[in-house]
Amino acid sequence: MKTLGLVKEPEFENRICFLPKEIKQLSQQFEVEIFIEPGLGERLGIPDTAYQEAGATVNDRETVLNNTDCILSINQIDDFVVNGKPNTHIGIFNMLYYPERSEKYLNKATTVYSLDLLPRTTLAQSMDVLSSMASLAGYKAVLKATAHYSGSLPMFTTAAGTLNPAKVLVLGAGVAGLQAIATAKRLGAIVEAFDVRKSAGEEVRSLGAKFVAVEGAEEAKDAGGYAVAQSEEYLKKQKQLIHERVRNANIVICTANIPGKKAPLLLEKNTVEAMQPGSVIIDMAAEQGGNCEVSQPGKTIDYNSITIIGDSHLSREVAQAASQLLSTNYYNFLKYLLQSTKEDDELLQKSKVIDNGTLTNPILINKFELA
Repeated sequence: MKTLGLVKEPEFENRICFLPKEIKQLSQQFEVEIFIEPGLGERLGIPDTAYQEAGATVNDRETVLNNTDCILSINQIDDFVVNGKPNTHIGIFNMLYYPERSEKYLNKATTVYSLDLLPRTTLAQSMDVLSSMASLAGYKAVLKATAHYSGSLPMFTTAAGTLNPAKVLVLGAGVAGLQAIATAKRLGAIVEAFDVRKSAGEEVRSLGAKFVAVEGAEEAKDAGGYAVAQSEEYLKKQKQLIHERVRNANIVICTANIPGKKAPLLLEKNTVEAMQPGSVIIDMAAEQGGNCEVSQPGKTIDYNSITIIGDSHLSREVAQAASQLLSTNYYNFLKYLLQSTKEDDELLQKSKVIDNGTLTNPILINKFELA
């Protein structure tokens, strides 16, 4: 890789995947020429001169896209035309859930790495974009819920009486869920958390929350810390338990997701209807079908006086912090890619979706064969 290109993200994206600090490190350590589109950092108030001082060259979008060996982005770049020139594209494309996103690269001289496919290993921790964004999203979910909840999170004792603390239920105790628990606890709420993985119980309790579990859950050692699909009998018990807990909750934060699959349905319509008026639901799995039956991706709705927010990209609302973490993640991945000498490197092979125009991810290959 001799040249690297960065262009502005789509209008809906507030984050930037590479900042001047990491550009300077990459250009100095690996002698990579970096080209950026004018205004790349304007959404964060970063002028082009900051990128130029770090070693980047400013050029028009078409030139950057068509004349660099590698393109970095967060989202898929719609006007990125794959031509005969060998190139590499690195981003966070979620192609397991949206396999059609891979089609434009097939049978072309291009290689695609999707960083959401990085294995959850110690070696890959510094590149783990999903954990970085999930942590910020869990934090933001609680703040967003608080803004829509008309009560108070902590207990207030005043001359006029006492206000009871809010009850927060977090569904899913992965990275996002644990950060949501920690944030809600710091704000003074009473917090309960549910997860199908027994191993999550210790972490939940260490944060001061009550762990709610259903016996008989199936777990897989190779699931990378994610939940796996459960039996019908278990799901029935799960829905009943969640129904009972949700009825008393003021705020519900939904974070349960399964990579490449529809999110598990945890809040059915009848459960939502049993909630107290004025309650708030944040569905962070809305993009992949949602944990809540009533939520709509990208929308905030009022359902029977209950506010339901479907948002799978809450880290966009803390764009400065998110960009700092992403830039470090991307730099560490590029550094690893440039220094790797093994042809069968596990980390690179698992994050590679397409190699020189050919699908390499077995799950994606299977989806195309079934289509």
